Amino acid sequence: MEELKSYFENAKGIGVMATSDAEGKVNAAVYSRPHFMEDGTVAFIMRDRLTHHNIQSNPHAAFLFVEEGPGYIGRRLYLSKVREEENSEVLDAISRRPHAGPPGDHRFLVFFRIDKVLPLIGS
Repeated sequence: MEELKSYFENAKGIGVMATSDAEGKVNAAVYSRPHFMEDGTVAFIMRDRLTHHNIQSNPHAAFLFVEEGPGYIGRRLYLSKVREEENSEVLDAISRRPHAGPPGDHRFLVFFRIDKVLPLIGS
């Protein structure tokens, strides 16, 4: 896990979170790098939008990260939701950007277990 944490702390690039609802309708959204927690989970900050809605009925997600630069280098994380917190102190403490949403805008810190890690290309 430390190697993966170090990778995400140092790599620059773009991430995409893929989820689906209970009926299998797929969504993909741009997301920042995961936050690595002391308990071995990874966490993502989510607003109350489609990605967050989807994981309420289907706890499985995939996070694809593409590094900046030439070629196709990156990682794919296969995830299962384990819990979440709404507008918590932990969320505020780890946020890389100040909360700039409108008053009453809810943010969730969603924790995932990493089920599998693959390179961007290949298995």
